[in-house]
Amino acid sequence: MTGSQAPVVEMLWEARDPHRVLDGRFGFGDARSAGRWVADVLDEHWGVRVDSCERIVLSDGNALAWVDTPSGRRLAKWSVLPGRFPRLAEVARLTSWLDGRGLPVSAPVPTRDGRLQVETDGVSLGLQRVIEGDLLDTTDPGQVRAAGAVLARLQDALAAYPHAERFTTPAVASPPLAQQITEWLDTRAAPLPAAARDALRGLVAGAPPDRLPRQLVHVDFRSANVLCADGEIAAVLDFEEARPGHRLVDLARATVLLGTRYHDWGPVPPEVQARFLAGYQSVRPLTPAESGWWDVLLLWQALAMVPPGEDPTGWGPSALSLLPHP
Repeated sequence: MTGSQAPVVEMLWEARDPHRVLDGRFGFGDARSAGRWVADVLDEHWGVRVDSCERIVLSDGNALAWVDTPSGRRLAKWSVLPGRFPRLAEVARLTSWLDGRGLPVSAPVPTRDGRLQVETDGVSLGLQRVIEGDLLDTTDPGQVRAAGAVLARLQDALAAYPHAERFTTPAVASPPLAQQITEWLDTRAAPLPAAARDALRGLVAGAPPDRLPRQLVHVDFRSANVLCADGEIAAVLDFEEARPGHRLVDLARATVLLGTRYHDWGPVPPEVQARFLAGYQSVRPLTPAESGWWDVLLLWQALAMVPPGEDPTGWGPSALSLLPHP
């Protein structure tokens, strides 16, 4: 690494001293040694010369390093949690496949021997090109509509992914939607107002039969994971939570969480939710069965976000505004 300045070290969302975390979790006594290690790994496996390491961001057992190279800025991402290594390898294969089909994702850069993810020094590391853009701005109607359309395209592609079974956990088969929601009401919804619980039970009872297909879905589509540039969606990020599920539940969850980033999560207004759904339906209109489930799933996902105690960002009022009127 030719640059002499140590990278800036930050936490993504945890309120901890990043330098202590860099040492305690990742084994680097200081930022400079972490930057040198990144440069050495990229040189060894990718043949990439790092001129400088600008910034390292830490989150749980994951780290991201932004580096300057002669061919442009790159992003190295690694994990020190061995249990995640197989999942990271599958995510790298998935995003490479999506990139080959024209989806806006941050695709991995292959190593000199063609690998998409490298296990070395007790970590699993991948390299990506830095995609310029800003996080999705939910106050921008064009961005919101474009995000809805991209989610529909992404779900269509994920439904065709030939290795979706690799994301299936060995847990028992997922029960029908009505059963899932009823069990959630019975076990986790006690702090909610009785009127909200009763309304959701009534909607579930009146919903059509659950014939909604399951497929691979993103699960975490929201502002923190969507980059925009020049009014377009530049990239959908972070597929690490991808798993089989209902695409309509994925859409409802994204609609509720659309404006969330790293801190002080809060809901978006109803007009933003409607605009996001309109963008989605411009690519893939809801089927009659999906339309029959939409209000149920949107209310369920909204109520699931209501905290049991203080509610400084207004999840409760936002969810209660979705209750059906008498």
